[in-house]
Amino acid sequence: QEHAYPADELMPLTCRGRVRGQEPSRGDVDDALGKFSLTLIDTLDTLVVLNKTKEFEEAVRKVIKDVNLDNDIVVSVFETNIRVLGGLLGGHSVAIMLKEKGEYMQWYNGELLHMAKELGYKLLPAFNTTSGLPYPRVNLKFGVRHPEARTGTETDTCTACAGTLILEFAALSRFTGTSIFEEYARKALDFIWEKRQRSSNLVGVTINIHTGDWVRKDSGVGAGIDSYYEYLLKAYVLLGDDSFLERFNTHYDAIMRYISQPPLLLDVHIHKPMLNARTWMDSLLAFFPGLQVLKGDIRPAIETHEMLYQVIKKHNFLPEAFTTDFRVHWAQHPLRPEFAESTYFLYKATGDPYYLEVGKTLIENLNKYARVPCGFAAMKDVRTGSHEDRMDSFFLAEMFKYLYLLFADKEDMIFDIEDYIFTTEAHLLPLWLSTTNQTISKKNTTTEYTELDDSNFDWTCPNTQILFPNDPMFAQSIREPLKNVVDKSCPRDISRVEDSLGSGPKPPLRARDFMASNPEHLEILKKMGVSLIHLKDGRVQLVQHAVQAASSLDAEDGLRFMQEMIELSSQQQKEQQLPPRAVQIVSHPFFGRVVLTAGPAQFGMDLSKHKAGTRGFVATIKPYNGCSEITNPEAVKEKIALMQRGQCMFAEKARNIQKAGAIGGIVIDDNEGSSSDTAPLFQMAGDGKNTDDITIPMLFLFNKEGNIILDAIREYEAVEVLLSDKAKDRATIFKGKMIPNYIIDSNLELENMDQKLSENDSHKQNSEEATSASQDVGTVSEEPEEGESSDVTDPDSVSPADAASDSVSISNQDSSLPGHQEAGAPEPACAPGDSQPQEQQTETEPNSKVNWDNKVQPMESILADWNEDIEAFEMMEKDEL
Repeated sequence: QEHAYPADELMPLTCRGRVRGQEPSRGDVDDALGKFSLTLIDTLDTLVVLNKTKEFEEAVRKVIKDVNLDNDIVVSVFETNIRVLGGLLGGHSVAIMLKEKGEYMQWYNGELLHMAKELGYKLLPAFNTTSGLPYPRVNLKFGVRHPEARTGTETDTCTACAGTLILEFAALSRFTGTSIFEEYARKALDFIWEKRQRSSNLVGVTINIHTGDWVRKDSGVGAGIDSYYEYLLKAYVLLGDDSFLERFNTHYDAIMRYISQPPLLLDVHIHKPMLNARTWMDSLLAFFPGLQVLKGDIRPAIETHEMLYQVIKKHNFLPEAFTTDFRVHWAQHPLRPEFAESTYFLYKATGDPYYLEVGKTLIENLNKYARVPCGFAAMKDVRTGSHEDRMDSFFLAEMFKYLYLLFADKEDMIFDIEDYIFTTEAHLLPLWLSTTNQTISKKNTTTEYTELDDSNFDWTCPNTQILFPNDPMFAQSIREPLKNVVDKSCPRDISRVEDSLGSGPKPPLRARDFMASNPEHLEILKKMGVSLIHLKDGRVQLVQHAVQAASSLDAEDGLRFMQEMIELSSQQQKEQQLPPRAVQIVSHPFFGRVVLTAGPAQFGMDLSKHKAGTRGFVATIKPYNGCSEITNPEAVKEKIALMQRGQCMFAEKARNIQKAGAIGGIVIDDNEGSSSDTAPLFQMAGDGKNTDDITIPMLFLFNKEGNIILDAIREYEAVEVLLSDKAKDRATIFKGKMIPNYIIDSNLELENMDQKLSENDSHKQNSEEATSASQDVGTVSEEPEEGESSDVTDPDSVSPADAASDSVSISNQDSSLPGHQEAGAPEPACAPGDSQPQEQQTETEPNSKVNWDNKVQPMESILADWNEDIEAFEMMEKDEL
């Protein structure tokens, strides 16, 4: 009133009102603003709940006198319905209640209801679609199709946007006797119900308003769907229509079957409901425990609420989105009230004073971190405590209301709150509407409804004093196992711990011990409800569904296993974000020209601290997987061992070849066709134990790069490589070693070739570059700048379900940067044969298949080879740019 009226919202940092068009656009967020004093209308019934009846009477007079609903402005149908239409109806509900009591509002003659009806008619043009689903936006003055409407071109809307109308529209019809509003809202709900995915009974997030096709096919209980489910159950409570209850029960069964993974609620695909659609949760799902209380399913409500409270205690507020390992995904917090709402309902259901302590924490955090001189400011980042110049109307409409009701005694209220139902914006609609102006015939329009085996359905509108006796220990016994869920230390069942210490069942599988190639481990995962999916890049994906576990204890083991896996991966990636390494073939006929991108190991010699690297001839070990004692140690000693990925941990392979006398190791991926060109950089993790005993360097090559070395062995037998942190130039490679004469002599040839190449204008500049580089006969592989590729995986967006098959690290394919790419191809290594050293001739077998180092090549052939190299240089430069 003091700083913002008649603007729609208060800007608490600058102490002024937010008027649409006068402030920088915030996109869709501004669609709630319609120049109709939004916050004042949204807060009307809150004033009565807080026993501010005089202020309420003054506010109603202002709304009647000042608010104009005929503005040429495009607004959200959903937001205008729940905030403005709902606010006017809620204000009207408590106004007539106060008038009946005979002390206040004696002058009131339904003015708020008349405004609500006017607004209702202004929203109706949005329903002019073949499906009956409303357009997401409407112009308050010109509707949708009018040339000046500036809207009506949208094709999609969210499920909640179209399915969160029935309470307000039906109440408007029941209050006024005009049935059209309830008819339109029912038609929209009927259409969504008919378009549900029939096999899963789930709905998607976004739907095409013309065709009814699902645009976004992921499904959850958070943003985009949330209040659709809420309004199905509450429509049954308010209107008494059994079809709404049947629909809700059908959806609820699907939610608990697929989405609920206690204490988590994770989005799934409507066509493949066993597959998670994302690995994070948004804060809007915090309303769901409150809805479960209304439904009568108290246990999962307590579990999810407790998980959310642990997140709040960690960050002071509930982030807009957080990952399954409870780290911040989106850091904003616009002072949303959903968690306070669920806290209030859980306290009503259980009588447990614990929830009063939760409410106290919320109030203390608001006063400590969000309160500013002109109001309460939204949190821009819960991690830093920074503010945003924003205070949405729902903060006063909902947050204040629920927190006051949480602590209020019955004598503090001037009316009985149990006579009303809360809309999704916490507006109060009287339950007596169910028997007033029933212009819609009550008939069950639900098709293909199947009776579900769920005893909870008997409790459709529970009496909390009967269903949930005020026994604090009941809720505490459910909360206790979740006390430390955010800290990754879920307590074990006492009997289970005793079994593991004695001669009973084996202790549960730990993440650090897991191997995807171990059949026994896979069987344990299946028992815990964890399924394993092999990805194309050789990794495996882990997904848990508690309902598939053999028992509740096994489901608990599965949840802990997944959390351990996430924690272990996150710890590894935070501790060691290593850049790619290089495997450089330095032997004849490559001489350093071929550089292969290699993945580092998080154990063994750190090549970044040993600039010279490790150089040696390669040898294939037996057994090739390196998972047992090496049987050909004489072939491996003082060489760099080649082995295949799989069957055991990387650290175990390293220990076995080190024991056999190897000076280094290269692990080659067993996934056919994998390449650093297409796959993210792979880091070899340890085995969760101390790896200080491993002192040799270990590198990882994808299948394509590994085959280059294997092909070289088949062609030339003796292949020498250099393992290093980055590619070396030729001068460094041969420092202190005898440089073959043909490399030195080739410099003279390069000068002659340069003169000939200069005649070709298209290659003139490139040939000069090749000549200037001939002194060190430089490698064609660009060296990455220091630190360029170090950030391989973003630790804040690690998927909880991806696990490397040879390690316990989890890798997020979407957030990984590709490793440094191989940048060049081999080029001719020598000039004509008369410059070849004698010892090279004696080493070469007379009947060798290819002996091109000894052959005298014609100049045309040499020029052709160098032209190819020049083109390779050009291509590399383009790729690098």
